[in-house]
Amino acid sequence: MKVIGLAGWSGAGKTTLLSRVIPHLLERGLRVSVIKHAHHSFDVDVPGKDSWVHRQSGATEVLVSSGRRWALMHELREASEPLLPELLRKMSAVDLVVVEGFKSEPHRKIEVHRLANGKPLLFPEDPAIAGIATDAAVETTLPVAHLDDIAAVAAMMQRFAIPVEDVLARSRPET
Repeated sequence: MKVIGLAGWSGAGKTTLLSRVIPHLLERGLRVSVIKHAHHSFDVDVPGKDSWVHRQSGATEVLVSSGRRWALMHELREASEPLLPELLRKMSAVDLVVVEGFKSEPHRKIEVHRLANGKPLLFPEDPAIAGIATDAAVETTLPVAHLDDIAAVAAMMQRFAIPVEDVLARSRPET
């Protein structure tokens, strides 16, 4: 099982991009699951919400996490939010787990950046970013793919995905 992240500011189009990439990966015979970081309160499987979009796109499993609960529904009841390693351990084995969000975790990521969002790029400050999916011209030595080039984004995600064991080894210790 390999892991790759999609990181970017809210409104950059991470969910939209992922809903287009998942079917592309499925066509290539990969089994894909998603861990989605959400805001404190969320409902799962409400039509139009991110978890519903990911499932409708064909993800084998969708795990959504926030500061108050994570799902496959598990109420935290004021307990601390699980860190990414704990959530990865809960996932069923698939070929690729895509982590949407968790910007501060040290797993390898593809940055999703949309020029119209007006936000700065993350990659100059985050050494875990291995490539960029954007609609802007970016000066960098990192690989860059256009947001609409789904095949290129999917290839970048596969190229930079790392074994789950490596993600668990490089993550900060759980408390």
